[in-house]
Amino acid sequence: MAAHDIIIRPLLSEKSYAGIQNKKYSFVVAKNANKTQIKLAIEEIFGVSVEKVNTAIVGGKLKRQGRNEGYTPDYKKAIVQLKKDSKSIEFFDSLS
Repeated sequence: MAAHDIIIRPLLSEKSYAGIQNKKYSFVVAKNANKTQIKLAIEEIFGVSVEKVNTAIVGGKLKRQGRNEGYTPDYKKAIVQLKKDSKSIEFFDSLS
């Protein structure tokens, strides 16, 4: 799996904004990717040093439109903690 196939997009929420000062960044990742693959992909794409990776499967929400209802898709979330001496990810610098 290529690095750009593992990291789908950054996850931008209030909770993820709070972690930017501590070098914690949130991403939506491929469901079948493990922590080692996520770590190597982040290091390859952004050129940073990763200390640890936490992952969680987020269940889809129930949505309704009139009398029809269904669920949004599940996704896998990765919270990446960078090392203290690592540079920050430039994409997130303008958000904090």
